[in-house]
Amino acid sequence: MLFHSQLFLLAFLPVALIGYYGLASRRSARIWWLIVASFAFYGYWDFRLIPLLAGSIVVNWTLAHTHARFPLRHLVTIGVALNLALLGLFKYADLAADSAAWLGGWEHRQWSIILPLAISFFTFQQISYLVDLGRGKAPTYRFHEFALYICFFPQLIAGPIVRHNETIFQFSQAPKRDGLDDRLSRGLTMFVVGLGKKVLLADQLGKLADPVFAEAAAGGALSTAEGWIATWAYTFQLYFDFSGYSDMAIGLALMFGFTLPINFDAPYRATSIQDFWRRWHMTLTRFLRDYLYIPLGGNRFGPARQIAAMVATMLLGGLWHGAAWTFVIWGGLHGLALAVNHAWRGAGLRLPWGAGWALTILFFALSLVLFRSESLGVTIEILTVMFAGGGNGDPTVTPGLREMVLLACAAAIAMLGPTSQKVVLDGLKPRFVFAAATAVTLVAVMVFGGGPDTKEFIYFQF
Repeated sequence: MLFHSQLFLLAFLPVALIGYYGLASRRSARIWWLIVASFAFYGYWDFRLIPLLAGSIVVNWTLAHTHARFPLRHLVTIGVALNLALLGLFKYADLAADSAAWLGGWEHRQWSIILPLAISFFTFQQISYLVDLGRGKAPTYRFHEFALYICFFPQLIAGPIVRHNETIFQFSQAPKRDGLDDRLSRGLTMFVVGLGKKVLLADQLGKLADPVFAEAAAGGALSTAEGWIATWAYTFQLYFDFSGYSDMAIGLALMFGFTLPINFDAPYRATSIQDFWRRWHMTLTRFLRDYLYIPLGGNRFGPARQIAAMVATMLLGGLWHGAAWTFVIWGGLHGLALAVNHAWRGAGLRLPWGAGWALTILFFALSLVLFRSESLGVTIEILTVMFAGGGNGDPTVTPGLREMVLLACAAAIAMLGPTSQKVVLDGLKPRFVFAAATAVTLVAVMVFGGGPDTKEFIYFQF
């Protein structure tokens, strides 16, 4: 069930909201209502995966309460290991077997293990809770509170990655407290902004990028122009697709009275790679910082250890994105870039603002060729035609005026325009023109968002 489908917009969301506010005066009942709604939402993708999500919640909650009674460090270690084992089994088993087969010189037939939707996200949330519990920074929660924290449908599938102390306390707040109209209107507007990003920008940009990457994967000849157009189209597609999802998640949560953390802060205006990672997928960045980078030593043991921690953290962050060596290499490149940036700044050197921005956005765009490609060979093919010239075959993509205007608008919005949260959550005033624009966008999305060309969110695969 996609956020931009008619089923979600016309049936699921209205029923979920009506039921929640109808149970507003009954705290436990309204929480259980959202749990049931969230499992229905998750089960719509594949009902066979419901026991996995439910079992994961039960096991982690049981471990937490066992630890509260018998505070043994090994219980937290066991819990983290079980979560990582679950993630490894479903997401990385084939990659590990393929790699072992390549090293050993034999052939591995894919096991075709189903990748459970959202497993990376709900696993990371439960790991963060268990680690905080072991550090004495988290209490135990009642089962329905913990369950909703993990399965809350707006952010279940692709984040933001939230922490227990950011959300669970909000479940006790009265849904109809002061400011209900403001939360509903701003939440709906934020949701519609995200819908617009996804359907009107990201999906349209995908029509420029996808055919070129598919042609490269098939061994076809590409031109230099096609390589550059596809690269920039995917750069903006990924941003609007994922930030659009985050906007929708934040907006939906606000409609239920909950505040989720911001996940993007104009990353394409960053002037260094370090600045970029402070702005891009911010909840993942802080997870990697707090639960990997700092435990690996952080900046406490000298420059060499710090650089090693940076690279290791980003390598694992790349692997988190997908079970392919292209993601590992992509993460390693970003780790090296962060290390170079750190050394550069440590030496007291600075680039002019414009040069720093241009270098950062160009590096990220080129790295996304690796991120998007099905194999390293496809990456090499596209980068080669971009910098060394392409073939003379029939063009895969022939962008016209509409496509170039789309690219220009996407670039202007991502690089120059204000962020969604600045506009909607902080600055928007009740005005007829804003309400009308929101309504028109919602209708447009409902018309274009439920057809056969409807695309899933890119981060659903992670």
